[in-house]
Amino acid sequence: MPEEKSFHMKPDEFRRHGHAVVDWIADYYGRIESFPVLSRGEPGQVRALLPPDPPVKGEPFPSILADIEKLILPGITHWQSPNFYAFFPSNASGPGILGDLLSSGLGAQGMLWTTSPACTELETHVLDWLVHMLALPEKFLSTSNGGGVIQDTASSASLCALLAARERATNFASNRRGCDGKLVAYTSLQAHSSLEKDAQIAGLGRENLRLIEVDENFAMRPDALARQIEQDRRASLTPCFVCATVGTTSSNAIDPVAEIGRICREHNLWLHVDAAMSGTAALCPEFRHIHAGLEFADSYCFNPHKWMFTNFDCDCFYVADRRALIQTLSVLPEYLRNKATETGAVIDYRDWQIPLGRRFRSLKLWFVIRHYGLEGLQFHIRQHVELAQKFAEWMRKDECFELAAPVPLNLVCFRHKGGDEINQSLMDRLNRSGDLYLTHTRLNDRLTLRLCVGQTNTRFRHVERAWKRIREEAEKLTQGSAYDIGV
Repeated sequence: MPEEKSFHMKPDEFRRHGHAVVDWIADYYGRIESFPVLSRGEPGQVRALLPPDPPVKGEPFPSILADIEKLILPGITHWQSPNFYAFFPSNASGPGILGDLLSSGLGAQGMLWTTSPACTELETHVLDWLVHMLALPEKFLSTSNGGGVIQDTASSASLCALLAARERATNFASNRRGCDGKLVAYTSLQAHSSLEKDAQIAGLGRENLRLIEVDENFAMRPDALARQIEQDRRASLTPCFVCATVGTTSSNAIDPVAEIGRICREHNLWLHVDAAMSGTAALCPEFRHIHAGLEFADSYCFNPHKWMFTNFDCDCFYVADRRALIQTLSVLPEYLRNKATETGAVIDYRDWQIPLGRRFRSLKLWFVIRHYGLEGLQFHIRQHVELAQKFAEWMRKDECFELAAPVPLNLVCFRHKGGDEINQSLMDRLNRSGDLYLTHTRLNDRLTLRLCVGQTNTRFRHVERAWKRIREEAEKLTQGSAYDIGV
């Protein structure tokens, strides 16, 4: 019989083209510093270069790969550049990329234990490893009543925590009949904006999310939290959830988790601790003070995709009582029933998250941990903190600049003393130059620049050059204020 027609890529073709893609990625990392960090693309520029209609006939793979260079790179902001200091990093590494490639190749869908036992059991085991690596409370181990799961981002983790808190506070009635408008949640004025979205999605409503005032270091004030809870109770409302932040986005502020936790314990409120960026620092014993009070937490999360060299997306979410989370999120149609689930001896992670389907994310995390080892991870975290502290030291010694917030780890918030207009212009000029990429926030109602050291390949020379460029552009803006560029 004649061979059946197929348009699929044959294994030998895949091998050849796969080598080409890996070579391209390796070359990209070798020349990444030659690109402007922030894309210079204009709105609509990429789409204007694309053909208006899809191809009828398939195209040769080399032509497709060539278009990455021609069409896509001009519209890329280079998050993996060592000169990327904006937002918080989303850093990647060789072992993480290769783990993700294998995950894509296996194509496993790990919604149930039975759909790929290795997908579930590796995730459970690696999440247990991280409990020990970060010195988290043992209640978060899978061998206890709790356990960990990989979410896509901290936004999803906090939503799952809020939903579980909602159900615990209503004895699971709100899952059946919806919210009654009386549930109230709390976080700080400096907390991540995802909490507002979570309140909307969970049915509490944004008006029932209380944004608690912060102290001079931009951390939540426990006394203000306690007063607001009492006020809401007197108004016949039902407080149910508090989110404390370990490393806020604007300033890296660390909320006093222990004091907040005692208040939550007194009022029987679910305490979620969001350590999305800074949690990774606890790999190093000298930084584990950031987790003081975590014994009070009902849930906790941090993002290896931010500062642990595990490419996006990968959030590690832990709960102290997995039954509350599972009862909140579990729906079991007939087509998902199976013998393994019915034994109660396995974990079905579909019940720990919003979507049904889930990717094999633990594979890349496993690769990263095994490649670097705890020693290698600690080395690079310490190096990043040291570089940020050096930058802050240069800032303190310069008469034209000031620090806008404490610098506990690897984020430096600073401003030129000339005011908001100069700071805006300074950031715009630096970003347009392509030499580095900074973002801003507002602290004490003043425009503040942020420099976060956390990209995989950022070294001393990169931070030193960033400081030099900041001073050079500041000098031009202030028309030649004389000060030495040397560090």
